[in-house]
Amino acid sequence: MKRDIEVEVNGNRYRRSVEPRMLLTDFIRHELRLTGTHVGCEHGVCGACTIHFDGEPVRACVMLAVQADGHSLRTVESLAEDGQLNRLQRAFNECHGLQCGFCTPGFLMTLQPVVDAGEQLSDGEIRDAISGNLCRCTGYQQIVDAVSAALTPPQPEDHATS
Repeated sequence: MKRDIEVEVNGNRYRRSVEPRMLLTDFIRHELRLTGTHVGCEHGVCGACTIHFDGEPVRACVMLAVQADGHSLRTVESLAEDGQLNRLQRAFNECHGLQCGFCTPGFLMTLQPVVDAGEQLSDGEIRDAISGNLCRCTGYQQIVDAVSAALTPPQPEDHATS
């Protein structure tokens, strides 16, 4: 028997009738057609499915869609600002913090609150922040570099003339 749920995703309200056993990842990908949330291990280990649930990073593969009823979700599709990559996304691009890209949405959703907090972190603290996400391509240093770059305040352009 299906159950009606209402959820806010990336600022939009959705009402759907879903099977009680439908995973939140399947709801996001198949019902809402937001395919940035990836399904990796389906056990909550790899972090590829990380979204924000009421502002907190969570693993969508270990939650049911019915658990999201009445809650606010944010997926990787919400990170771009006015069609432009946000600061963290640009840093991932500039520092080569992605290769195949499969894990990238989960890393971005895990790290966005870290960047939003604006605190300067050591490489060790950044590695702690990403310890719940797996990447099989980068070796993690480029991801650490990207977070460090995103946390570094932008420098005003030097308009001095010689």
